[in-house]
Amino acid sequence: IINNYLDGMQGEAVDKPFPSGMHFRDSKRKVDYVLAYHYRKRLTRHPPGVGSPELMHRSGSLALVSNGRTEKGHAEQQRQESGQHVLQEWPGPPAMEVIELGPLDALEEEKRLQREEYEHKLVEAGLEIEKDPENRSQGLSFVRIHAPWQVLSREAELLKIKMPTKKMYEITEEGGILKNLNEIWCKLTEPLQPQVPQQQNTNMKSLSYPFSREKIYLYNIKDKDTFFDNATRSRIVREILKRTSTKARNSMGISTLIANNVYDAAYPLHDGEYEGQNDDMNERKLLYQEWARYGAFYKFQPIDLIRKYFGEKIGLYFAWLGLYTEFLIPSSIVGIIVFLYGCITIESDIPSKEMCDQRNAFTMCPLCDKFCDYWNLSSACATARASHLFDNPATVFFSIFMALWATMFLEQWKRLQMRLSYFWDLTGLEEEEVSVEHPRPEYETKLLQKKMKNKTITTENSNKDEKEKLTWSDRMPGYAANLGLILFMITLTFSAVFGVIVYRITTAAALSFSTNERTRSNVRVTVTATAVIINLVVILILDEIYGAVAKWLTEIEVPKTEKTFEERLILKAFLLKFVNSYAPIFYVAFFKGRFVGRPGQYVYVFDGYRMEECAPGGCLMELCIQLSIIMLGKQLIQNNLFEIGIPKLKKLFRKLKDERTEPNEMDTSQSKDPQQWDLDYILEPFTGLTPEYMEMIIQFGFVTLFVASFPLAPLFALLNNIIEVRLDAKKFVTELRRPDTVREKDIGIWYNILSGIGKLSVIINAFVIAVTSDFIPRLMYQYAYSQNGTMHGFINHTLSYFNVSHLKAGTQPENSLFAQDVLFCRFKDYREPPWSPNQYDFSKQYWAVLSARLAFVILFQNLVMFLSVLVDWMIPDIPKDISEQIKKEKSVLVDFFLKEEHEKLKLIESFIARDKQKRKSGTQGDRIRAASFSQLNRSRKGSFASFSSQHTEV
Repeated sequence: IINNYLDGMQGEAVDKPFPSGMHFRDSKRKVDYVLAYHYRKRLTRHPPGVGSPELMHRSGSLALVSNGRTEKGHAEQQRQESGQHVLQEWPGPPAMEVIELGPLDALEEEKRLQREEYEHKLVEAGLEIEKDPENRSQGLSFVRIHAPWQVLSREAELLKIKMPTKKMYEITEEGGILKNLNEIWCKLTEPLQPQVPQQQNTNMKSLSYPFSREKIYLYNIKDKDTFFDNATRSRIVREILKRTSTKARNSMGISTLIANNVYDAAYPLHDGEYEGQNDDMNERKLLYQEWARYGAFYKFQPIDLIRKYFGEKIGLYFAWLGLYTEFLIPSSIVGIIVFLYGCITIESDIPSKEMCDQRNAFTMCPLCDKFCDYWNLSSACATARASHLFDNPATVFFSIFMALWATMFLEQWKRLQMRLSYFWDLTGLEEEEVSVEHPRPEYETKLLQKKMKNKTITTENSNKDEKEKLTWSDRMPGYAANLGLILFMITLTFSAVFGVIVYRITTAAALSFSTNERTRSNVRVTVTATAVIINLVVILILDEIYGAVAKWLTEIEVPKTEKTFEERLILKAFLLKFVNSYAPIFYVAFFKGRFVGRPGQYVYVFDGYRMEECAPGGCLMELCIQLSIIMLGKQLIQNNLFEIGIPKLKKLFRKLKDERTEPNEMDTSQSKDPQQWDLDYILEPFTGLTPEYMEMIIQFGFVTLFVASFPLAPLFALLNNIIEVRLDAKKFVTELRRPDTVREKDIGIWYNILSGIGKLSVIINAFVIAVTSDFIPRLMYQYAYSQNGTMHGFINHTLSYFNVSHLKAGTQPENSLFAQDVLFCRFKDYREPPWSPNQYDFSKQYWAVLSARLAFVILFQNLVMFLSVLVDWMIPDIPKDISEQIKKEKSVLVDFFLKEEHEKLKLIESFIARDKQKRKSGTQGDRIRAASFSQLNRSRKGSFASFSSQHTEV
C-alpha cells in the first residue's frame, strides 16, 4: 500500500472493508481518480514444507511505503521521514525456485515495472496512492489516487483556475417591460423547473479570480477539503497523470500507458449511486431524479448542475440541445399550420380537381414498353390530391420562415453561449486559464520512429527532442490515403444510390409483366416503398462503416493533439455521413425524371430498361416519402435503439469477460459489496461528444435543407429530441463512466457546420420550390397563359401530344384496350405537337418556365440571404446586460485589489510608526525594527502570508 500507514500491528487493515466507496480506508482522504489494470502473476514453485501459501503471498506482495512506519529499523524510518520512498519486501522463505519466464510472463513483468515506475513518479509529484493487494494469480486491481491540499493549490495556480473570492457584487437586471415579462414567464414555468439547489440570492455573484497561493486571503476558504469541488480535483489529477512520463517505451503520460495496455482505464468516480435505498443525496442521484428520467421529460434541464458535475464542454452541449429543442416548437407549429392549410384547400385546388375529373379523358402514354397499356390520368387522382398537401403556396412561405428560423436560432445560441460564459466564468478563458495540450500517444510513437530512423536518439542531442516534430512530408502518405479513400467512399455511396435506382427500374418492369391486375396497378407504390426501405438499411450500414473509416483515416494522419484529432475526425465523419444521408434525397429532388426522354425516344439503361420518371403529380410527393422514412428511420433505429442497445450489450460483454477471469478465485467480500470504483469500471468509457452532435447536426439538415417538401419535419424532430435529451442524460448519468471535465467557451467547429447548413438550406429550398414542385409552372400559367386568370386548364397546358404511330416497332402495347381508339397519347412536358413543323421540340412555354425558375432561385436566394443578414445585424451577439456586467466585473475586481493594497499600506505604516516610537530605545530598537521589516518582506514573498484585515499577523 502506497502512502497508507501499514505496519506489523496493522497487517489486517488490508481486509478491512472500505467505510465508503469514495474515500481511502482511513475514511478521511477522498478518492479523486482511479487507475484500473489486470494483472497476471508469474508461476513459482518451492520445495515442500518450505513456506506456505500465505507466506508465499506475503513474499510476493510488495508494499511501497511513504511517510509511514514499517517493520524495518529506525534507519529506514528516518529515510522515510526524509521523503525517500522505500520499497518494502516482506521476509519470505529462503529457498525459491522460479520457472523460466515465458513471453506472456515477460510482458506482464514489463507492465508491472512500468506501473511501479509510474506510481513512484506520481508519489514524487505529491499525490497519495492506495492500491489493492494482488492476492490472486490473476485478476483486476485498482489504484486509488488522492490529491492533498498542497498539490491542489499548486496545480490550480499553474493552470490558473478561476476560483470564487470573498467579494460578492450585485447583478443589475434589465428593467422595464423585459423585466416584467421575465417575472411572468418565471411564474408560469415554475412547475417545469427542476427541484435542484439554487443560489440563495440570485442577484449576487461571486467575483472570480485565477487561484494564487500568494493571494490566498482573497478566497473564501471555509474548508480546504471542499474548496475545490470533485470535478476540479479530478481535472487537476488528470493533468498530473497526463504529464507524468516513464522511461519505458518513451511513455508520455497515462494516455500512452493505456494505449500500451499497462493500465486498462483511468477515470474519476461518480458521486455515489444514482438510485438505492439509502437517503444520502448526492449530485448524481439528484441529476437522475430531476433530469435523467423519462418521467422528467417536461422539465427544464438543470444546466448549472450539469456543468458542475460533468464540466463546461458537456454542459454547453446540453444547453445547445435544449435551445435547439425549444426552437423546434415554433417551427413545428408553423409546419402543422402549413400542412393543415394544404388539407383545407385540397377540395378547392383546381388542378387536382381537373386531374380527378372522369370527364377529362386524358389518355396517357404507356409507362413501359410492350407490356404497359395506355391509361387515364384520372387513375392518379389520389397521388395528385396527396401532392397538394405539400405542394401549395404556403410551402414557399414556410421555406422563407425556416431560413430565418435557422438564422435566429444561431444568433440566439451565440447570446446564450455568451451568457453562460459569463456566469460560468469562461470569459477570457484563452488568456487566463492554461490548458496544456499534451501530444497523443500515436504522435509520440510516430515521432520516436522518425528519431530512430534518423539516428538522432543520443544523450548528446537529447535536449533537441522538443524541437523535433512531424513535418508535412511525414504525413504525406496519410494525406494521400485520406484523399483516395474519401473519394472511394463517396463513390461507394453514389454506387449504392445507383444500385437502388436499378432495383426500382427492374422491379417496376418485372411487376409490369405480371398478369395480376392489382399488382400492376400498385407498381409505383410497391417500388417506392421497398426502395426507400432498402435506402434506409444501406444508409444505416454505411453510417457505421463511415464512422469507423473516418476515425481510422484521422489516426493515420497522426494529429498532434486531441483537439486537432477531434476537429479532423468531425470534418471527415460529417462529410461522409452527409453524403450518405442525403444522396438518395438529392437524386429524387433534382435528378429523377429529368433524363427520361419522350415517347418514341426514351433513354434506356441496361438493354431495354427505361429510366424512371416522376409520378403524374410530380416528384415532390415521392421526395416527401423518401425524406420522412429516412429521417424517422434514422431517429428511431440509429439514434434511439442503437444508443440504448449497444451500450447495454457492451456492458454485459465486459461483465461476462471479467467474471470469466479466474471465477474460482473471485473475492467474495468484494463481489457482495462492490465499491464505487468497481461499479464505475463496469460502465462504458466516455469517448467524446462527436456522436451526439453528429446525429443532431444530420437531423438539423433534415429539418432545414428539404423542409419545402416536408413541413412536418420539425414536428418529428421535436418529438425525437424530447426523448433524445432524456436518453443522452440517462446515458451520461447511469451508463457512462464520469467524463473528465473540460473547460470550453463554445461548441467549436460544430457552429461553423450549423452555419454552413443554414446557408446551404436557402439554396436547396430555392431549387426544390423552383425545380421539383409545380409552384412556378402554376404561377406562370395563371398570370401569363390563362385566359381568365384562374387555374382552369392548367393540366391540359402541361401535357404534350404524341402520335402513337411514331412509337418504335416492338414498343407498342400488346392486347391494349385502347388500341383502336387512340390516335394521340399525352405525356407531361412542354413540347411541340406532332402537327407542328418542329414536332416534339421544346416549346416556347418550356423556355419561359425555365427562365422563371432560374429567376425565382436568384430572387429567393438573395431575398432570404438579405433577411438573414438583417436578422443577424439586428440581434447583437452579446446581450446588453451581459456586456455591462463584464465591464462592471472588471471595475469591481480593480476596486477589490486596490482596497486590499490599501489595507496593506495601512499595516506597513503602522509598523513604521511603531518603529519610530522605539528609536529612542537605541540599539535594541534598531534590532527590533530590522527584524520587523525582514519578516514583513518574507511574508510578502510567502505562499500563505496575508495583510488583510482578517489576517493581521505577520
